[in-house]
Amino acid sequence: MKKSEIRFSIALDDQKIPEAISWSATDAGPDIHFAKALNVSIWDRDERGTMKIDLWTKEMPVDEMKRFYVDMIGSMAESIINATNDEFMGAKLRALGRELSQHLDQEEKAAR
Repeated sequence: MKKSEIRFSIALDDQKIPEAISWSATDAGPDIHFAKALNVSIWDRDERGTMKIDLWTKEMPVDEMKRFYVDMIGSMAESIINATNDEFMGAKLRALGRELSQHLDQEEKAAR
């Protein structure tokens, strides 16, 4: 059986606030990649619930954080369709993603 690893490294300041996030994966080549935010969800088979890790660096601006979450909604829409073939749930998530994206577009226009 082939195994693949994903590793995250989080550099923290004195108050344990993330300053840097990096990651590497055996299937992503030898390079270390850097990120401003990280969101990992894991389904715990024993607890039958979601375990979650949300981290972001001090440099992650609020507007990018909002886009990050809207992008995740779009990704969830694709994942739910691929994993379960539930087009209804996928369509609802896509619609929510479009609505939130439009909201962010309006916020950006108003801020200019």
